[in-house]
Amino acid sequence: MYQISNELVKIAIQKSGVELCEISSIKNDTQFMWHADPNIWGSFAPNLFPIIGGLKNNEYHFENITYHMPKHGFIRNNEALELIKETKNSLTFQLKYNVDLLKIYPFKFIYEITFALENNIIHVHHEVKNIDEKAIYFCLGGHPAFKCPVYQDEKYTDYSLIFAHNETSKTYVLNTENGLLTNKTKSVFKPSNTIALDYHLFNEDALIFKDLTSKKVSLHSKKRGDILTVSYADFPHLGIWAKPNADYVCIEPWIGYADEETTNQNIISKPSIIQLNTNSNFKASYSIEIHKPHLV
Repeated sequence: MYQISNELVKIAIQKSGVELCEISSIKNDTQFMWHADPNIWGSFAPNLFPIIGGLKNNEYHFENITYHMPKHGFIRNNEALELIKETKNSLTFQLKYNVDLLKIYPFKFIYEITFALENNIIHVHHEVKNIDEKAIYFCLGGHPAFKCPVYQDEKYTDYSLIFAHNETSKTYVLNTENGLLTNKTKSVFKPSNTIALDYHLFNEDALIFKDLTSKKVSLHSKKRGDILTVSYADFPHLGIWAKPNADYVCIEPWIGYADEETTNQNIISKPSIIQLNTNSNFKASYSIEIHKPHLV
């Protein structure tokens, strides 16, 4: 377990998959992260690379070879990430390609993730470096799960997600049998910048938005106002998810999403795939702001 803190906030990062596993107030010990109950969903905040969601048959093709890849890629639950830099306010972890990873992902890369604490804001910086002699292809994202409700005198239905702008975007529905994205959509904004939380919202799995106008969303309590805000300017897509009847909500900035039912499984043509040329770096960051009234 790794920890950093300032006068307002303490955060912790677990070794496995370097997941953000705690955000808490220094002054009143209020906890903002889901506690990863293994009987419900045993993760805190998986880091998603080099795919997001599932692949058709857990497979993809590159240069006429078929490769197998688990859901959300291989950073999740990975014990091989190493702490390479530590400052008073930040921690940077790294995973470099190896012989075993080349068997499922035939690209030479360096993946780095930095957690930086600035006052009441946690910044999560991703960087991917192409050290191959060819272009590499990947998706990238976060999966943080926030406690909901935060306070004991609240209910799940006291909460909503409020977006920065009015939205006309619809969520794309997943096929719950195979985890693939269908072309079916549905509206969930009521009113046009708000998604009310209830235990049936995720009966058809995650809400998946490809084209939101907003680049920030707040977890809002009827009783206590905005609890936290996730800002994701570098990420074109967003997932919202929880297990049905569970006391958390995931707010997931994504570049990429699960395979569509019509996929040809070629990683090069996968929608929203990032193509990174040789000797190049790719960076993307999102942030989590804990609103100060909940820290004092």
